[in-house]
Amino acid sequence: MAKTASDTKAKHAAKGAAGGQGEVKKSKAAARKAKGIGGTGKKAAKAETKAAAIAAAETAARPDAFGTVAKATVASATAEKPPQEEDLAVATVRKVAMEGAKTRSEHDLLGDGEVPSDALWGIHTKRAVANFPITGVPVGHYPELVRALALVKQAAARANHRLGYLPKGKAKIIDEACTLVATDPAYAEAFVVDAIQGGAGTSTNMNANEVIANVGLRLMGRAPGDYAALHPNDDINMAQSTNDAYPTALRLAVIFATQPLVKALDDLAYAFKSKAVEFADVLKMGRTQLQDAVPMTLGQEFDGFHATIKEDVARLTEIVGLFREVNLGATAIGTGLNADPRYAALAVEELSRLAGQPMVLASNLIEATSDLGAFVLFSGVLKRVAVKLSKICNDLRLLSSGPRTGFGEIRLPAVQAGSSIMPGKVNPVIPEVVNQVAYMVIGHDLTVTLCAEGGQLQLNAFEPTIGYCVLSSLRMLTAAIDTLTKRCIEGIEADRERCRSLVQGSIGLVTALAPTLGYEASSRIARRALRENRTVAELVLEEGLLTEAQLNELLELEAMTHPTRRQKAGTVG
Repeated sequence: MAKTASDTKAKHAAKGAAGGQGEVKKSKAAARKAKGIGGTGKKAAKAETKAAAIAAAETAARPDAFGTVAKATVASATAEKPPQEEDLAVATVRKVAMEGAKTRSEHDLLGDGEVPSDALWGIHTKRAVANFPITGVPVGHYPELVRALALVKQAAARANHRLGYLPKGKAKIIDEACTLVATDPAYAEAFVVDAIQGGAGTSTNMNANEVIANVGLRLMGRAPGDYAALHPNDDINMAQSTNDAYPTALRLAVIFATQPLVKALDDLAYAFKSKAVEFADVLKMGRTQLQDAVPMTLGQEFDGFHATIKEDVARLTEIVGLFREVNLGATAIGTGLNADPRYAALAVEELSRLAGQPMVLASNLIEATSDLGAFVLFSGVLKRVAVKLSKICNDLRLLSSGPRTGFGEIRLPAVQAGSSIMPGKVNPVIPEVVNQVAYMVIGHDLTVTLCAEGGQLQLNAFEPTIGYCVLSSLRMLTAAIDTLTKRCIEGIEADRERCRSLVQGSIGLVTALAPTLGYEASSRIARRALRENRTVAELVLEEGLLTEAQLNELLELEAMTHPTRRQKAGTVG
């Protein structure tokens, strides 16, 4: 199990939650502007400060999962670092030690169970952690999903309050608790259930209900587990089922997670375009089926990479819109049982406001509860991105192969030693890791397809695995593309002399002369050049087929790399 949010709050603050702070600031600003049962921005800020004070007081006196005092961790993390050193995110596996720990007793339909006294999760979460030790990847690994879950619960609370079912006091506390969970990345540590689980996401939903209830209880000055004052199911989960709350949160999480991927792709496209401009005058040989074809510029090759990436940005932006349609209010199977007939529309309205996204209620909630076609289509687009990225990386590896015995037309940045036995060897490790990420994404797409097909009757029980695959693909692709851009593409250099020498020695150069010499003469010259190991240019001059001036004109850069042949007579129709 992972540590609770309060155990790691100071640690996250010290680290700056690399990459998450910008999103946190935006979310907090949105929370301050939000109107409704949550009160004014000052009230939300007050609640956040109160929760932070509670967490800080507990953290100062309690050791973390590794037995070191948290405040010592803060001091270490904030110590001055050597210049030009980067923070490194190192993977760790954490567990909560139950033996000898202070606990509280909770009850569910299976009986009583002990939970760490300060844990923000409860007995339902504890059972789920024991039942699903599958991937070791908890729900909290996906901050977009944690944020989305909190926003769904917040929207539900606001709708239930507007309809008169949730008292003002409880509604206010739930609203403030959800704001904290949605905006502070430290709370992700309390979402400890494995991302892949049985039960169609019930464990994730219960985990969210318990965390929000216990955060709310702390805001009320009560101890975690005092559910008589604020109950995870009766209050946090009011008018909801896992079958509408979880799918809605998952769809919203995909929307959130797609935004950084689109930005990463835009940055990659810009990097390719910059190189296209830089290499615009670098003549090289184009190849088809790995054989010499016709001349082109290295700039044209990189501009092709730019264009194909921009196409993917357009497709992603278009397809992700399918996730704006949600089934919130459908409850168990789409009939809306246990929810006010007005609830669904109000809940989606509140969710749109909170998320800053134009969410809409599905026209048929029974269909929307069981159909996962949007995930199949979206996963297919992610596969398309992966396939095209992998192809580009294959090209980069070929173009940089050598350095003496391969193509050697470009030089990739040297980022690490390439061999433990061959001194001086440098490998194309960045394109290689992108290739491997692409293979993972392609595999995830097949898994999504099978999970969507495997649904039965009014619900698909395999949505957690779909969520795991899609969110993992989004996360990996974003990281891989950022790495490719910053640690490879931006530092690529052209070997101009190598490129030109390969063109001059290529038999494919004769194709540029074919419109003037004719196909038969050009074929004869090509055969001689190959047989005699001579250049096309010297054979053309030797046979007197062209003058040197004519030859130079036909082999000029602009003539060889752009359409140049014109009709001998007549006009364009």
